[in-house]
Amino acid sequence: MTEWIYGRNPVYEVLRAGRRQVLRLLVAEGAQRKGQLLKIIDLCNKINAPVEQAQRTQLDRIQPGNQGLLLEVGDYPYVTLIDILDLPEQRAETPLILLLDSLQDPQNLGTLLRTAEAVGVHGVLLPFRRTATVTPAVVNASSGASEHLLVTQANLAQAIKTIKQLGIWVVGLDNAPDAQPVNRSVLDGPIAFVIGAEGQGIRPLIRKSCDLLLQLPMRGKIESLNAAVAGSIALYLAWQTRGFNS
Repeated sequence: MTEWIYGRNPVYEVLRAGRRQVLRLLVAEGAQRKGQLLKIIDLCNKINAPVEQAQRTQLDRIQPGNQGLLLEVGDYPYVTLIDILDLPEQRAETPLILLLDSLQDPQNLGTLLRTAEAVGVHGVLLPFRRTATVTPAVVNASSGASEHLLVTQANLAQAIKTIKQLGIWVVGLDNAPDAQPVNRSVLDGPIAFVIGAEGQGIRPLIRKSCDLLLQLPMRGKIESLNAAVAGSIALYLAWQTRGFNS
């Protein structure tokens, strides 16, 4: 199967990452071939991917909000859990992994993938069911960051057992009464953050599997933060605790 990536930055990052099969690029008639569009066309030429002109109405029928171009590509290249667990060792870095438990909103998933890539997360785990996957909408929401990340789909409960066997702490971000305020002393070691679904949070089985539950301190009147916002803050806290290194 193929899909259409839209938006100039997502299309550019898909091509730059070079992990997908690229079938063709559609460019709107009249689009000025300069700036980022010129870079995109140059990348297509380097891999001999066809560049075709099309009417804007044709592009809009395929995908609204396309910014004047569409890239037809193969499926997203998911990896295995082993690929993710091997990466920190290959880089001689302290593991930082992200587990997303049934996150269903594509915008939230895209935001978290963008943050994860920015702070150097070694990989992201998604469950097999009841979750958003890396669709073109998620690629767009991540501004193409998804293309530079290792993402797998796995049974989260089983994956957590494997992760723990390697000495990686599984830390759930949750607003449960037994969750502790974020303590940076646990964030500089090997950790796997678990972020729960919008509204429901982490599922009970996955929550029980966590070594520790943390929550972000709040002084305002609202009860909780958006899952993507809370997860992004936690990832940056972990990266800052590591001295903005591995």
